[in-house]
Amino acid sequence: MADRPEGWEARGKPPTLFRRFEFTRYSETREFLDALAAVTEETGVHPQNINFGTTYVNITLEAAEGEEPGDGEWSLATRINALLPPGN
Repeated sequence: MADRPEGWEARGKPPTLFRRFEFTRYSETREFLDALAAVTEETGVHPQNINFGTTYVNITLEAAEGEEPGDGEWSLATRINALLPPGN
């Protein structure tokens, strides 16, 4: 398994990666969601579940059926982390 990107946790069945991102204002949340959309379009790897509210975004990355998260999921998690401003 690749090094786990900061803040992400591996969860059980089916194997997934999960992270909650928190923001102070909706405008920050919206900027993050827009940047997330651009990254997923660029990579062709999309989260299976995105939940969000005014100041948070929950993302779940699911591995292929019967598999553990692979390079695509770990790489996307790292790319998503890079969307955060320094210090978050």
